Amino acid sequence: MIHGIVRVLQIVSVIGCASSVFYYLLCLWGASTFLRERKVALLRSAGTFTPPISILKPLKGIDPEIYESFRSHCLQDYPEYEIIFGVSDPQDAAVASAEKLQREFPQRKIRLIVCPEILGANVKVSNLQQMVSAARYEYLIVNDSDIRVERDYLRRVLAPLADAHVGMVTCLYRGIASKTLGSRLEALGIATDFCAGVLTARQLEGGIHFGLGSTLAFRRGDLEKIGGFRAIVDYLADDYELGKRIADLGRRVTLSEVVVETHLPEYDLHAFLAHQLRWARGVRDSRAGGYFGLVSTFGLMWSVLLAVSAYAVPWTWAVIAATLLLRFLVAFVVGGGILGDRQVLRFYWLIPLRDLIAVGVWVASFAGHTVTWRGDRFLLSNGKLSRIS
Repeated sequence: MIHGIVRVLQIVSVIGCASSVFYYLLCLWGASTFLRERKVALLRSAGTFTPPISILKPLKGIDPEIYESFRSHCLQDYPEYEIIFGVSDPQDAAVASAEKLQREFPQRKIRLIVCPEILGANVKVSNLQQMVSAARYEYLIVNDSDIRVERDYLRRVLAPLADAHVGMVTCLYRGIASKTLGSRLEALGIATDFCAGVLTARQLEGGIHFGLGSTLAFRRGDLEKIGGFRAIVDYLADDYELGKRIADLGRRVTLSEVVVETHLPEYDLHAFLAHQLRWARGVRDSRAGGYFGLVSTFGLMWSVLLAVSAYAVPWTWAVIAATLLLRFLVAFVVGGGILGDRQVLRFYWLIPLRDLIAVGVWVASFAGHTVTWRGDRFLLSNGKLSRIS
């Protein structure tokens, strides 16, 4: 009986190792394709299509380096744009940073709007619905309050929208970690796992069909066709939903060559795990098939399980070494080569720990339907939020 169980574990582990190796090779394929396309994009002029833009930035609370992130949007080499900040609470701590920005850059069109209505469970999207009414221009960019950008950000992000068949442009991003272990694990997850998964999905699906909150650039007309922000006001993964619905109009979603960055909070391990669980449950409800398939990508777990079930015979150590080699290669190519994240080289030794934690988070994500988001607790059902009082 025990021998039979061990034998089954060995077979399952071998399949898991093989699938993980295949996944890592797909990641490298997706990364190499993106790198080739980025070289071509960087050679093109990004200044020929410069329509006026409204940048919408919903706010709640203070993020690390928030003022410098705001400030980077005022230093753009771009002819005409406006920045609209929106808060639901006029006493929100982020208001002071927006007002300071107005004082430093009086020549910029910067407005702060109080959004008094709560239109749904996702207050960020509720604010966006009220902010877009005040936007002057047809072309819109939504990005998170903690996103920092380079001077040519607007020119390069808007360039693909010169093609009428492109409905949205979105961006990869890197996380700049603080000094805590939780923050460093979060940054490694973004650089070596999440973005690698985006590139792989892009390769397998012939493009991406969702958006990333780091940047969502689109036309007001397409937003109106999907019912405005009001249509997604109860969804947790609002960036995913917005991109998916614009893609469902028959428009392409394009991944820009631009990489933006965000400074991560000083997560302790509890806050890190809570954030990972919220993220995991959001993905679970948005892309159920792909999320279930993640079990086939946990290379370290499968190789260790194989070694244990095979009593650590020498060839199983070779499997662990080969799996780790490919895993680190993906991390260095995507995190270092594409995202330009120098932390990957400094903290690569934490990747095995981060990957084993990811397995635990994946398992835990199926054990409930609650998420915590900026201090509030919600029940998550089919991607939609309902507040827990």
